[in-house]
Amino acid sequence: MAPVPPGIRFLASFNRDQWYRAFTFGLTFLLYTSFHLSRKPISIVKSELHKNCSAVSELSTASSSQLSGLTDTDCSWKPFDKSNYKQLLGAMDYSFLCAYAVGMYLSGIIGERLPIRLYLTFGMLMSGLFTCLFGLGYVYNIHSLGFYIFVQVANGLVQTTGWPSVVTCIGNWFGKGRRGMIMGIWNSHTSVGNILGSLIAGYWVSSNWGLSFIVPGIIIAAMGIVCFFFLIEHPNDLKSIHDVQNPPTCSRNKKLTKHCNGTNGHKQLYYSYNQTSKCQNRDTDLLLPQEDTSCVSVPVHQVVVVKSESEPSAISFMGALRIPGVIEFSLCLLFAKLVSYTFLFWLPLYITKAAHLDAKKAGDLSTLFDVGGIVGGILAGVISDKLGKRATTCAVMLLLAAPTLYGFSMISEFGLGPTIGMLLVCGGLVNGPYALITTAVSADLGTHKSLKGNSRALSTVTAIIDGTGSVGAAIGPLLAGLLSPGGWDQVFYMLMAADFLALLLLLRLVTKELTSANVVKPRSGSTTVEMKEH
Repeated sequence: MAPVPPGIRFLASFNRDQWYRAFTFGLTFLLYTSFHLSRKPISIVKSELHKNCSAVSELSTASSSQLSGLTDTDCSWKPFDKSNYKQLLGAMDYSFLCAYAVGMYLSGIIGERLPIRLYLTFGMLMSGLFTCLFGLGYVYNIHSLGFYIFVQVANGLVQTTGWPSVVTCIGNWFGKGRRGMIMGIWNSHTSVGNILGSLIAGYWVSSNWGLSFIVPGIIIAAMGIVCFFFLIEHPNDLKSIHDVQNPPTCSRNKKLTKHCNGTNGHKQLYYSYNQTSKCQNRDTDLLLPQEDTSCVSVPVHQVVVVKSESEPSAISFMGALRIPGVIEFSLCLLFAKLVSYTFLFWLPLYITKAAHLDAKKAGDLSTLFDVGGIVGGILAGVISDKLGKRATTCAVMLLLAAPTLYGFSMISEFGLGPTIGMLLVCGGLVNGPYALITTAVSADLGTHKSLKGNSRALSTVTAIIDGTGSVGAAIGPLLAGLLSPGGWDQVFYMLMAADFLALLLLLRLVTKELTSANVVKPRSGSTTVEMKEH
């Protein structure tokens, strides 16, 4: 007999539950990657919606005589060809993010009461539709600002189905042991989605920017179909499959016979089991007489399943706010996400203007910010697991981010090498706290000890925290659009102020963590899954 290959031995070392857990981890990672992949194109296409025709004419000497009579904005896409184009682009960002922030508060409450798989599938299909609609504006030569605003608002609303659903699902499968590290790795889907979205949008931005939206829209819709067929919401959902596939062995050796009998005018139904083997069922041994081993009659009674009074119900909005730490982390995320989403929507345009690069090169270079975000999110999770201090970890990274933002504002004076390094460092420090709060902190608070085991709070708590953060995400790009005409320095001063405010809002929790004498640190080696009723 040939020896078993090492790779097969490694795969066989994992049990069924571990395989399902890994599958759910990977699937939810890909699902939310597609969400961010579909959000990124607008930031890449901005520089194409409004571009400098004089620069185009310099690159195209053969047609310079034909372009000589054009103004600097005649190559732009109407209605973004006006001098107030930054305000119009900011209004598009604001419409999406404002709808996302408002919808998020409702999404968590709705998602807590509906099957996650169906709710998430619906949101992904609708998001794919509206993302494609934006790209069809190019195909059908649509120049109405109202059309693009409507698409952005609708897309913002349906995209709120994503985050509470995937966080609840991953929280059901992974317990508190090493949650920071696991969710730090898992949360890299945000940056991976941004990178893929930038590369896909950048591929078509100069030739046909409509495809920069249509292709991501098709991808997220396709992932919605995958979600419908494969997403497992909770480990307990697998019990029904296991019970069907593994029936009691004794039942195969018994012959079932139906009998009717009656006393006092009332008929009773009996099932007789003729035992043909010595195999015994534990419950039968305890409940049935053993004198007659050839046949046992079991009376069948009507059974009414009544919902237990002790079964937890979904938490209310105000009940979630009363969980210690929810308000502080929510407000902190408001300012942290303001900074992160300002970079998400304006970084490629800033690089185009400050470093004098074309749209494709600026989009490719901006992906380094997201690469840094992946590393920052994982480091934040690992450090907070090791120290057992989530708020302190966030505060330190926020403190270091402020001077980094100031250095990044000097990008036009750097060469390519320092610019790459600054993008990586800035991405890690900006996205680290944002990633930690939206994943591990949300999961911790959604299963807080004050809930007394009620697991039906995770989606609502996640939605409150991320919804509040989304308010900042809506305000940041809008302020960037208003401040950038006066100079990019004003935008970076605004970002540094937001960073300090986020830090101040965590000071009470940081003080509590540092002064507490009874800090319970997570078990470093735990890999168990907390099985929660749902």
